[in-house]
Amino acid sequence: MRKRVLRTTAGLGTAIWLAAAHAGSTGAALAQSGGDAKGVEKTPAPAAPAPAQKVEEYAEIQHSITGPAGNPECVWLGRRVVSLLWRDDIDTAFRHLDLYDRFGCPSGHIQATFRCLILHSNSVDPKAPDSLAGRVNACWINPASPAPPPAPAAAAAPNASTNK
Repeated sequence: MRKRVLRTTAGLGTAIWLAAAHAGSTGAALAQSGGDAKGVEKTPAPAAPAPAQKVEEYAEIQHSITGPAGNPECVWLGRRVVSLLWRDDIDTAFRHLDLYDRFGCPSGHIQATFRCLILHSNSVDPKAPDSLAGRVNACWINPASPAPPPAPAAAAAPNASTNK
């Protein structure tokens, strides 16, 4: 009985190993032949900013904001909370806000930044992905920034009734 169990287990192990080896060689053959698999598109990953740039960015923010709101963890989490609130992802925003509070970050800065974002909402272009991030960053650094002046009205049409 014991020999039968061992033989069956060994047979199953060998079958699994052969199936894995076959699947691996098929994938390697496809990759080497350059064969295109349907529905698979390889797109280059977006270029991430260099870590040194991030460090410099957080150091610059920390110099411009006094107090814990300038701490890198507060900046990172806070900007995400405000962005998520803007996109109406309330549940995720609250989860991030719990972490923000846990790090001892000031909740008043979130409120002031979101208020600033609402006041500057006309400068957020939904078609430009960096528009929201840029506005959130600007509001995070200076939440009391004045609202931009209203856009100039279209040029007034010439008066139809002119004296000749």
